[in-house]
Amino acid sequence: MKKLFAILSILILSFSLKVKADEGMWLLPLIEKMNMGKMTELGLKLSAEDIYSLNKTCVKDAVVIFGGGCTGELVSSQGLILTNHHCGYGSIQAHSSVEHDYLRDGFWAMSKAEELSNPNLSVTFLIRIEDVTTQILANVKQDMTESQRTTAINEARQSIEKKASEGNSYRAQVGSFYGGNYFYLLVYERYNDVRLVGAPPSSIGKFGSDTDNWEWPRHTGDFSVFRVYSAPDGKPAAYAKENIPLKPKHYLPVSIKDLNTGDFAMILGYPGRTSRYMTSFEINEQLQITHPDRIKIRGVKQDAWMSDMKVDQKVNIQYSAKYFGSSNYWKYSIGQKGGLERLNVKAKKEEIENQFNKWVVGSSDRKARYGEALNMIKTSIEGRAEYYNALQYVSECLQGCELLTMNRGATALITAIKSGDNQKIKDAAAQIKNNADNFYKDYNASTDNKSMKAMLKLYRADVPAKFHPDFFASVVDKKYKGDIDKYVDDLFAKSLFASETKLNAFLNKPVLKSIENDPVYITAASLSRIGMEVSKGSSQFDAALATGKRLWIAALMEMAPEKTQYPDANSTMRLSYGTVQDYDPKDAVTYKYYTTLQGVVDKYKPKDYEFDLPQRLLDLNKRKEYGRYGSAKGYMPVCFLTTNDITGGNSGSPVMNGNGELIGLAFDGNWESMSGDIAYEPELQRTIVVDIRYVLWIMDVYAGAKHLVDEMTIAQ
Repeated sequence: MKKLFAILSILILSFSLKVKADEGMWLLPLIEKMNMGKMTELGLKLSAEDIYSLNKTCVKDAVVIFGGGCTGELVSSQGLILTNHHCGYGSIQAHSSVEHDYLRDGFWAMSKAEELSNPNLSVTFLIRIEDVTTQILANVKQDMTESQRTTAINEARQSIEKKASEGNSYRAQVGSFYGGNYFYLLVYERYNDVRLVGAPPSSIGKFGSDTDNWEWPRHTGDFSVFRVYSAPDGKPAAYAKENIPLKPKHYLPVSIKDLNTGDFAMILGYPGRTSRYMTSFEINEQLQITHPDRIKIRGVKQDAWMSDMKVDQKVNIQYSAKYFGSSNYWKYSIGQKGGLERLNVKAKKEEIENQFNKWVVGSSDRKARYGEALNMIKTSIEGRAEYYNALQYVSECLQGCELLTMNRGATALITAIKSGDNQKIKDAAAQIKNNADNFYKDYNASTDNKSMKAMLKLYRADVPAKFHPDFFASVVDKKYKGDIDKYVDDLFAKSLFASETKLNAFLNKPVLKSIENDPVYITAASLSRIGMEVSKGSSQFDAALATGKRLWIAALMEMAPEKTQYPDANSTMRLSYGTVQDYDPKDAVTYKYYTTLQGVVDKYKPKDYEFDLPQRLLDLNKRKEYGRYGSAKGYMPVCFLTTNDITGGNSGSPVMNGNGELIGLAFDGNWESMSGDIAYEPELQRTIVVDIRYVLWIMDVYAGAKHLVDEMTIAQ
């Protein structure tokens, strides 16, 4: 770690002048040297060891990776967890049916016996972080190729991970930071018995839906409640009736005190990915390929899904989680593309590159080490452009052809049948059956038929012919005279995968010829082949791109030693800090830092899928029944803004005051700073937070689940 401190601490006194106070997603072992002074200045009352410690319980012990891509926090001594509604959405949807529509009506377990298990859900605790850069790079030589360097690093990584997980139940992984210039060992413990405790109806938890997504003012009660269970000895265990609520090392007290402009705000969580060191060439790729492709393809697919979701409750339940998963980053792409263009980020990156070009030629040593960095990135990005575009279409369009994904496992079954081994055949068939159980539960054939037609037409029209899967020519053109609609209709009529009943009948007595001639198998295999070909074409540029980016980031750190550099987010725990603040999005417009329940009611549109509201909420607001959760200023708070630096993965992260008390759950960013993953905009960037007082009010007053609030330690 000394090596990293040496670079980051060279001119630490200039930090406050060069880096805005609220920018950065910081590694916990570095906060004492890098951040504590400024955080204390802003209002933090805790010590660095209160936040992250190897010797005692601390705030990080109350923060978890929730599922695979969100954050959650422990808020009681009985393992109670809060996260966002959209993070728990898949679990809520999985338990929903037309008879018990928890998405529409909400769900509240009035006792622990009523809590619902979730077989595929886990929460993961961070045990420790350790700098292992020296060990990882010990056998890396200056003259190695990128492939040789990767091999040496992977060998060292595997050895370190194996040692860290020996004799315990921990999971160890070595993460790459600063473009592969530094490495940290992260040790985790995972709990797999996580039960659904409560969720508001989607009319509260998803209020505003697509229209309000990434927007301020926001009025969404974006939270859900879970509980983590352990074996009786406190260790991780699969779901079992004898399991007990986890007794956590630490849980967060909850503050229902009023908030004011300038109040300190701290977030711990697991931000997914940022690209703050991105070059102008990579930004051009985002503007020309990534975002336009995603916006166009997902827009078409979502229209096909939504047309059925609006008219059929069952389809709405089946496709709600899929639709949200698609639309969230569809709108993100719209916003980020607009933000990059509006804020002229490419030109700003070009200016940094111009400074680099002048700096690098000032020393023969610098030129030898870094002189080719930018050119390697430029050549790689430009060289892979046609492959990258085709890969986008393969990936995005396939997501709109759900039935084709059922082909997974077919190759294994074919191999098993050819082997003549009955046990292998049974095993391969059983695996397909297991996948089918989950697939068909959330599948509607007519919706997928409509979507598949749109996706295949789009692919054929937009992607150059040399990247077309061969079934277009050999089947669609030859047999159907180019009519994709007829081809898809015939595929659904003839495929054994088109219905669960038909598939199960086949799997009970599988026949080789039937599956090899199945139109789903033929189509999916054809798409898979072209995907692999395109991926292979793109991969020829990977090594040079990785080398160029690693050298580029190392050069930037050396070029500006007066600037404290933080590593890009990579789904590891980070701390960000800031304050509660208003902002000015454009000329003559100021947005204040909070929204209210009256603002929710003002947006109400009866029977509208985005802005409908439960009658009980309307009645409670009319009577101003806020309980102890209303502000002393006379309103019921709903959401608020801070200047914290976050990104995807931070969803559900605890937002804490200077005492380490929970004041809200982070759930979104604002529209004006959608370019923030690439370039932080201090005057515009805001984190949107659901106020913990609104969360507790929904639980206690609205839903009558006061027993959950009673588990918590409330500061008022």
